[in-house]
Parts: sequence; C-alpha cells; structure tokens
Amino acid sequence: MNENQKKVLFWVGIIAGISLIIFLLVSAQHTYNTAATTNTVSFSGEGKVTAKPDISVMNFTIETRAADSKTAQDSNTKKSNAVVDYLKQQGVEDKDVKTSSYFIQPEYGAWCYYPKCNPERPGKIIGYIVNQGFEVKIRDLTKVSIITDGVVTAGANRIDGITFTIEDTDALKAKAREEAIKKAKQKAVELEQQVGIDLGKIVNFSESGNFPVQMAYDKANLGIGGGGGAGPSLPTGENDIVVDVTITYQIK
Repeated sequence: MNENQKKVLFWVGIIAGISLIIFLLVSAQHTYNTAATTNTVSFSGEGKVTAKPDISVMNFTIETRAADSKTAQDSNTKKSNAVVDYLKQQGVEDKDVKTSSYFIQPEYGAWCYYPKCNPERPGKIIGYIVNQGFEVKIRDLTKVSIITDGVVTAGANRIDGITFTIEDTDALKAKAREEAIKKAKQKAVELEQQVGIDLGKIVNFSESGNFPVQMAYDKANLGIGGGGGAGPSLPTGENDIVVDVTITYQIK
C-alpha cells in the first residue's frame, strides 16, 4: 500500500468517525425528545365573560318593478336615497351603510293555465324587478326599534334580519382567556398535590373559542306594522364570550 492510499484510508476513517458521532447525537436527541413528549400531562380550562351587545346590524331590501329595466332602476334609486336620508336623520353615519347586494331580473307573465301547458314554450317578459340589499350598523341601540319601522315607511320592502353583537371582542376574549388559563393551572397544582407528581415546563398550549351572536331577528318574527308606530319590541339580551384552553406539562 503506497502513501497516497494510506492518506485516503485515513481521511475516510476520519469522515466515517465524524458521521457516526453525529448519528449518535441525533439519535440521542430524538430519544430524549420522544421521552419528553411521552411523559406529559394536559389540563383544560374554560373562561367565560358575559357582556351586553353594543351594536346592531340590520339587513333590509328595497324591491321595485317596472315595464322596463331603466324605470325599475330609477324607482329603486329614488327609494334607496329616501331610506339612506332617513338613516342619516337618525344619526347613522355613511361608513355604517353599505349595499350588500344588487341585481336585476326579468319578470315573466303566465303563458298557460294548468293542465294545458307546454314546458318547451318560454314565458313572456312583462317587466323587470330590481332588488337592492342594504347592511346597516346601528350604534345607538335605543333607536333600533324605531329605525326598523322607519326604513319600511321610507321605502324598504323587507327587513331580512337584525342581530345584536359586540363590535370589538378582543378585550373580552383576553379576559376569558386569562380565566381559562387560571383554571387549567389550578388543576395542575391540585394534581401535583393529590398524586405527588412533579410537573416541569409547559411543552404545548392550545386555544379555541365560541363567540356567538346572542340575539337575531329575521323577517319572520319582527312583527312590523304598517309604519309610523313605535316599532317592534327587540330585546338585546347578552352575549357570552367563551375561551377554552389546554396546557400540556412535562413530567419531571
């Protein structure tokens, strides 16, 4: 074996040795992590904060019909402007009024009478229907009922729904989360005392929440009259902000 071959074998041995050391270190770390993950225990906690709604969201529709689409659109625009003007008079700001939908469709007249109908015969267009949907945020909850009745008087054909909710729930979520974490940690302390285990560091944390809209009214249960009255009765109720957490500890 010449000198060059000896050098090659030497360096091959060095590289093989380094590779073996790295492999053993990685294997040891994997074994440690697996053991650390296996020797864990989890605790859950729930936090709930109850608060009154501070904003209402109303959805309504303005529908107009005419023999031609332009007339139907012009009529719809006139009614929409009247409703928006009314909302401004009630203190609703421009930023809180938006169009949620707008469509035009033909209206077909009857072309047959059952049972003498030909399904292949198209109906005749007798006019056009324009529908414009609105979404309005009402920040003064004392005006929700009167505005509900007022938009119908001003030109809205249908109230599609009213909800009462909390606009900014971040602070309430934080408070509910704090309560949930406190309960989970208290369970951990109790288990240490009762079972005699020694808990180490937190190795995992998860959170989920439930933030429902407490009160919702649709067109079926608003009970709106012919306009001009005091408006329907709309209790706002309360909203529950719920946060669930799970904390996982390593067992020493």
